[in-house]
Amino acid sequence: MMRRWLLPLLFGLAVAVFAWQAALVAAPRIIMSIAVERLAEAGGINRMLHAPLAGPGRRTIVRPSPDLAYSSCPFDLSRTALFLRVMPNQAPYWSLSVFDRNTDVAFVRNNRDSKGGVIDLVLAREGQAVPPGFETVRLKGDRGIALLRILVPDRARFAELDRARRSSFCSGEALLTSPVSEAE
Repeated sequence: MMRRWLLPLLFGLAVAVFAWQAALVAAPRIIMSIAVERLAEAGGINRMLHAPLAGPGRRTIVRPSPDLAYSSCPFDLSRTALFLRVMPNQAPYWSLSVFDRNTDVAFVRNNRDSKGGVIDLVLAREGQAVPPGFETVRLKGDRGIALLRILVPDRARFAELDRARRSSFCSGEALLTSPVSEAE
């Protein structure tokens, strides 16, 4: 009697293991695809979206911190590399993170790492041309999200920090010819 059920049980187990593995591989790409599409609907692809501070009914991302101002750049590298410029501001902490198509962190830098200076960065696929002189992050896939987070310890200072934050941008249209010099 047990032998009659052994083959179907083994087959069912093999199908379950295959489905579990397929879900593990597919889930990050599906999650990132949905996130890129939602952010692109709100502000466009290869463009920086500066979201308002989180509050009741205002959530661009899941469970945002009310102490952080978020700017995001959903990107698509299928046609061109992407230039990112993050301008420093007077917040006690800010960071730039780049997430690839699998939701993996491809790059991270904060105000301490950059010594309070400008971050000029180019995101490109393997083999894609980039101008010389830029720090370049090579990605395997075309799509992802660059996320700028700025700590706003006092909401009364938000307008000041927001003005500086809005000078940060991303662009896939035309890369600058040289990075910002230390004198600027």
